[in-house]
Formats: sequence, structure tokens, C-alpha cells
Amino acid sequence: MAKKIENKQDTVELQLITVELGNGQRGVFIGSPLVLTEIAHKRDEINGIWFSNIQNIPKHITVEQLTLEVNEQIKNCIKTVH
Repeated sequence: MAKKIENKQDTVELQLITVELGNGQRGVFIGSPLVLTEIAHKRDEINGIWFSNIQNIPKHITVEQLTLEVNEQIKNCIKTVH
């Protein structure tokens, strides 16, 4: 049975992004929220997608650890893109 979430401090915000290729293959990516559907605007359109190298992470990583890892990679990508 799932543990009841007591308050927002017990949660980590994540967003799933599903990408479908022309050949029908799909991938689901997990990351920090990027677009909030309830306030999405035309300016929120996707201008580009970059893929990192495949990363090997521990099988038993927590969601919090994964989120921190993802955020660190985003920071590094921003540094190299600019």
C-alpha cells in the first residue's frame, strides 16, 4: 500500500515527457517541471531538444537523488551551450 503524503515538503515535483519518433519508438523522460499545462502559453513552445549521453545510475537511487542529479546535469548543459 502506498504511503500517504503528509505535506508538500515530503514531495519532489517531476514531469514526464514522452517523445515519439517517426518510426513509432517512444521514450519517457523524467525531469524537473518545465511546462505547467494550466498556464502554458505560446512562448512555452519547444525550441529544441538535446539528449545527453546515456548515464549509468544506481538501481536503487531515490527520486530525490535522481532529481538532484538531473538538476546538476541541466546546470552543466547550460554552461556548455552558452
